[in-house]
Amino acid sequence: MSPQVVVVTGASAGIGRAVAQAYGRRGAAVALLARGERGLQAAADDVRRAGGTALVMPTDMAVAAQVFAAADRVEAELGEIDVWVNDAFTSVFSPFEQISPDEYRRVTEVSYLGYVYGTMAALQKMKPRDRGTVVQVGSALAYRGIPLQTAYCGAKHAIQGFHEALRCELLHEHSNVHVTMVQMPAVNTPQFSWVLSRLPRHPRPVPPIYQPEVAAKAVLHAAEHPERREYWVGGTTALTLAANALAPGLLDRYLARTGFDAQQTKQSRDRDAPENLWEPADGAGGKDFGAHGVFDGMSHPRSYQLWASQHHGAAGAVVAAAVAAVAGSRQLLLLRRSRIQR
Repeated sequence: MSPQVVVVTGASAGIGRAVAQAYGRRGAAVALLARGERGLQAAADDVRRAGGTALVMPTDMAVAAQVFAAADRVEAELGEIDVWVNDAFTSVFSPFEQISPDEYRRVTEVSYLGYVYGTMAALQKMKPRDRGTVVQVGSALAYRGIPLQTAYCGAKHAIQGFHEALRCELLHEHSNVHVTMVQMPAVNTPQFSWVLSRLPRHPRPVPPIYQPEVAAKAVLHAAEHPERREYWVGGTTALTLAANALAPGLLDRYLARTGFDAQQTKQSRDRDAPENLWEPADGAGGKDFGAHGVFDGMSHPRSYQLWASQHHGAAGAVVAAAVAAVAGSRQLLLLRRSRIQR
C-alpha cells in the first residue's frame, strides 16, 4: 500500500510540528506548510528520522493562491491527499484598544481565513474522489473568549461556526469527505516566546498546560475517526465549556478578575523577542523553535479527558457504574437505617 499523504499547516513548530512528527512515525508522506523555512527544514528532518517522507512548502496561509498552489504541488509530488490538518495561526497578546486595525486583519487572515483557504484547497481535491478528512485544530477559546486575546478568540469562534456550517453541508450531500475539530487546552508551544505582545510580563498559557504530543495524539485520532464532530482535550477544556454553557456571566467576572495575571509569568517581557505576526520568527537568521515551548517543567504528558473524549462508550459506562455504585450504597444505607429503627 502507498503511504498516507498528509498536509500539515503551521508545521514548523508547536502542535503542527508534533503532528508532523507523529505522522512521520507512521511512515506517512507529510507536506509541511508554514512561513519559516528554518523550522520547516528542521521539521522535515524530524519526519524523515521518524520514518516518513517530507515535502517542505513555504506558504503564507493568508494568501489563497499560495495555499491552492501548495495543494496542487502535494498531489503532483506525493500523491492524493488523504488528510489535511489546519493548524497555522498567529496572534497578538494585548488589550483590545492597543491592537491596530492592520494587526487585527492579519490575525484574522492567518488564523481564520487560513483555515478556510486550507479547507477549500483540500475539498477541491477530496470531493471528486469522495474521500478524505480535514481536521481543524481548535481551542476551548472557540467557545469561551478570554481577555487579552480578542483577535485570536474571534478567529477561533469563526472557525467553529465555519466548521459546523460546512459539516452540515457535507452531511446533506451524503459525502464521504469528513471534517472534524479538536478543541485544545493550554499547550506548551513556542508561540509564547514569539507572539506579538504588549503585556508588561512574559506571556504564558493558563495552567494546567499540556505537551504538544498530547495535542498531536488527539489530531491523529480525530483524523482516523472523523465521524465525530469534535473532540475535547484536557479536563480544563471540558470544565470551561460546561461553565460557559451554564453560567457565562459568572465566568465573565471570574476571567475579568484572574485572566490578566494568569496569562503572564513573573518575568518581564523581553523587548527583543521575535514577533511572528508579519515575519516568521524562524525565518532567515532565526532559530528552530521546535515543538515545545519554555514550560516543559509544568506541562502534562497525557490527558485523561482526551481518553474520555475518544471512548465515549467506555467513559459512559464508568460514569454509569459510579452513579449506580453511589445509588446502591445510598439504598443500602437507607435499608440498614430502616432495620435499626425497627
